[in-house]
Amino acid sequence: MTIHLNHTVVASKDAAASAKWFAETLGLEPPLRAGPFWQVSVANGVDLDFYSGYESDDVRSQHYAFLVDEEDFDAILERIIEQDIDYFADPQGQRCREINHNDGGRGAYFADPNGHWLEILTRPYGSQVG
Repeated sequence: MTIHLNHTVVASKDAAASAKWFAETLGLEPPLRAGPFWQVSVANGVDLDFYSGYESDDVRSQHYAFLVDEEDFDAILERIIEQDIDYFADPQGQRCREINHNDGGRGAYFADPNGHWLEILTRPYGSQVG
């Protein structure tokens, strides 16, 4: 059996604004309206469906990690810096305005406007040989 993640719902206070920010910050195609969702697609065919129709305005923070190439990492980091968003080398948020070099690549963590903890990395965890 082959199993692929198709989509996930990203809880948002303002789905349209959140999807637009997300797509622009990561350099993705603009979001599309899909029923009650604003959908952003990533390269491996997974859709992030931004939704703000929950009864409560409370949004529980989630973690979303994105494997990117070196050029995309630079471009995304540049957009984060332009927006004056703090980014961190560690998931605990202790090493502000630093990146990590885990597994011989580069990585950074930052929060979106809803408090979701986003991560960009150029090498998957455990991929460094030797």
